Amino acid sequence: MNADTGRPTFLLVHGGWHGAWCWDPVRAALDADGWRSHAVDLPSANPPAGRPDGARPVGMLDDADAIRDSLRRIDGPVVVIAHSYGGVPTTEAIADAANVVEAVYLAGFQLDEGESVFTFLGKPVPDDGTDLAPPYEDAPRILFHDVPEADTARAVARMRPQSLRSFTEKVTTAGWRTVPSSYVVCDRDQALDPSRQRELATRADSVHRLPSSHSPFLSMPRQLATLLGRIATSTLPAP
Repeated sequence: MNADTGRPTFLLVHGGWHGAWCWDPVRAALDADGWRSHAVDLPSANPPAGRPDGARPVGMLDDADAIRDSLRRIDGPVVVIAHSYGGVPTTEAIADAANVVEAVYLAGFQLDEGESVFTFLGKPVPDDGTDLAPPYEDAPRILFHDVPEADTARAVARMRPQSLRSFTEKVTTAGWRTVPSSYVVCDRDQALDPSRQRELATRADSVHRLPSSHSPFLSMPRQLATLLGRIATSTLPAP
């Protein structure tokens, strides 16, 4: 279906260990509904090798730069969808992006200034943040327990190590304080407890729910696309 040029465009931001590929089913459903979308690859997932000696490891701020670059390439209003860890660099990036009309946190870390994933979760911050965090050993249960088995196998095969620095770098500017935001709680999530999601959701302007695992983009892409369409429609001016 041809996209309606009067609507905002979606920018989809993946979480840790994933890539833009994880949004493919949702993007297909959005396209069928007439929505335009783009997905960004974050450098903290499978960080590039061969950085110069002494260079700062890839982290959250690098991811924020990648999101800003994607936003600059999109004409017109944008609704940013941020999954899980992707909420952190999205929060950082949207503060100075004039074309963002809504941020949607999908089981996402809607953090405030001075917070990181580790500080929010109460994890000790390591002295050396140069290491890589491997994907969950039990990813099928933790991330994809309601995803079809074949889709789970493909997703697990594509997951990559994540820069530890991305989890320890703190937010410097909370863009959701100036950009309208929505939160989607995943009620059957086994990665980020729904109670912690509801805590984060108190920072959003509206709250929605899905009866899904941590990965509704694979388990219920049609339902997720429909919800995102409703949220984006609410940003349009009244006729």
